[in-house]
Amino acid sequence: MENRGDEVQQKSARRQQAQGGGRLEWIDVARGVGIIAVVAGHVWTKGPFRDALYSFHMPLFFLLSGMLSRPQPPERFALRQLLSQMRPYAAFLALLIVADQIIEPMKGQRPIFNQWPEDLLPILLGGSWLRGPYTIFWFVPCLMVSRILFNALLSRWSDPLDRRWLITIIPAIVCAYAVGEMTKASLLGLLTVPMAFVLLWVGAAWQLVQWKQWMWLPLGGIGLAGLSGLLPTLNMKAADYGLPIFSLASAVATSVLIFRISVHLAPYGGWLAAVGRASLVIMYLHVAVIHYLSPHLDEPWLLLNALLLPTGIYYLLRATPAARRLFL
Repeated sequence: MENRGDEVQQKSARRQQAQGGGRLEWIDVARGVGIIAVVAGHVWTKGPFRDALYSFHMPLFFLLSGMLSRPQPPERFALRQLLSQMRPYAAFLALLIVADQIIEPMKGQRPIFNQWPEDLLPILLGGSWLRGPYTIFWFVPCLMVSRILFNALLSRWSDPLDRRWLITIIPAIVCAYAVGEMTKASLLGLLTVPMAFVLLWVGAAWQLVQWKQWMWLPLGGIGLAGLSGLLPTLNMKAADYGLPIFSLASAVATSVLIFRISVHLAPYGGWLAAVGRASLVIMYLHVAVIHYLSPHLDEPWLLLNALLLPTGIYYLLRATPAARRLFL
């Protein structure tokens, strides 16, 4: 079994290298496409365009994370995830809370959190208790916990195509749909963990599938069913996964095709890759930009600012050692 696991890891690593080359630029390009879809989905908040973006944009990030997963010692991985993910989470959340305390009074409005110390509780609960410029903060804790759980099993069953994975994947799918029907309350975004876990596994398993040209047709048809609105769209934060299995399959199909297109765009997609490298900072900050600028800008300019301002902040943070350690 260990030899089989080593073979799986070597095959996956070779395939990724062949697809993107170098720094695996296609991954950054795919992240760039995904984060643009996320931002646009928060700029255009209703209508067919918004529904098309919601049909795949958050699953794309979980799938990509699954594709990049490699088994690591569980305890060490969990500790590293907690330190490396929750530190920027807390730093960006504190930064935006302070900014809101300054900006809203300047506009003649009350800050979102204006009753202290009572407001400390919803801030600590996170997830569905955070709204306005903080609404996206569910994503990172959800991804972190999902990755910790997924790695704990991957370190035991290193081949995602091993049939033993069905022992956990089938109950996780059932749990994902069941809890989404029972409640929308989501502590730190953890309501979405069962479905995120499933998507991590799908991404890891798909990485081992040999791509064939004929796959464009069926995947394109399934993806188009979600993009066109034929299938109900997704809202992962609220654990609303549309039509069971089918909406999720459409999200996977669209994301996989974006990955394939990203491979071909990688040699020419420098700006997309630059946006992709800044995707986590954009994820944290773009809703705040939209929140404060939406009364003053039309949607296309709002989209541009919600992408460019956080991207610029990312590269400034990266160039400053103290800020890089805290926020990145």
